[in-house]
Amino acid sequence: MMAFPLDAMSLDQLFREARTHSHWFNQPVSDDTLHDLYDLLKFGPTSANSSPARFLFVKSAKAKEKLRPCLDAGNVEKTMAAPVTAIVAYDLEFYDELPKLFHNPDARNWFVGKDNTAALLRNGSLEGGYLILAARALGLDCGPMSGFDAAAVDAAFFAGTSWRSNFLVNLGYADASKLHPRNARLPFERACRIA
Repeated sequence: MMAFPLDAMSLDQLFREARTHSHWFNQPVSDDTLHDLYDLLKFGPTSANSSPARFLFVKSAKAKEKLRPCLDAGNVEKTMAAPVTAIVAYDLEFYDELPKLFHNPDARNWFVGKDNTAALLRNGSLEGGYLILAARALGLDCGPMSGFDAAAVDAAFFAGTSWRSNFLVNLGYADASKLHPRNARLPFERACRIA
């Protein structure tokens, strides 16, 4: 397979013009779109194809109200207004899927009984990043955030399971007229080195 650079419009949509949004139009996101979203993001690489991220798409009014008390005060209004809030989580028992996901039959034993915190956070966060890029590719706007009580989210949504929350991403169709000017980014010389 030969890869070619994406065109400028695609790069703008994914990166250069994409923003973190807080104001949402009252336009629903279909379940089919959420399926399409996962069907894209699942192809992003993770260590040993471990794919530890799990995603709970909070859409219903009842589920939103369950989420409300878990949010920091500054995140309540925008989260309640967003058509969907993705709880990007990870599965503490992700290794049980490895026999289906990775070609080495011994891969599960690399993780069982070990402290997998670094691998879970690293790979789960990567998959959350893939979710953001896949959402943008499908024409959705995103509002990722970490202002919430993870223990409260876990108790409300994941009690009795091996899933734990990592961060949240509001998804929908945003009102870009309410954006603040874009904040600066570091130039290559400040952020990069070539050895």
